Amino acid sequence: MRTFIALELTERFVADTAGLARQLKASIEGRFLAPDTYHLTLAFLGELPEADIASTTSALEAACSGIPPIPLSSDGLGKFGRASDATLWLGITPTPELMHLATRVRDELAACDLPFDDKPFKPHITLARRARIPKAGLPPLPFPRSERANTVTLFKSTLTHDGALYKPLHTVKLK
Repeated sequence: MRTFIALELTERFVADTAGLARQLKASIEGRFLAPDTYHLTLAFLGELPEADIASTTSALEAACSGIPPIPLSSDGLGKFGRASDATLWLGITPTPELMHLATRVRDELAACDLPFDDKPFKPHITLARRARIPKAGLPPLPFPRSERANTVTLFKSTLTHDGALYKPLHTVKLK
């Protein structure tokens, strides 16, 4: 099954991010994601055999042990890909707390010999896919207010014609 570990966003941060996305839709064409899919991926595991779920949840528990809630603040917009066919994202400030959590998650996965995409961690929330970014500047935008996130979840991701569907498999609350 296709899986990833993500820091879940607070309701207010999701609502603020959805407001930002609504503003962007007026200037940018693309397939904007539904707000209930917003998350901050800490590690993408890809295809994970059912037999590895227990060791993955143990690694997640160990990684989150003793970690306090993580500060979230927006850090501008960015894109992956070409301006004519991009993934548009909201950057999240790479605070020491967030970077430490991502490192711990990845270290625990590695210690359990669990596979994950080891690309450098770039904290972001995907807003749109197949976006066409205009060359002209964007209007002033309402970026999300800062928050603290306290939930880390192992998700199953199922790809459909309408986008990915996410199902939580195991959740850890940060204290």
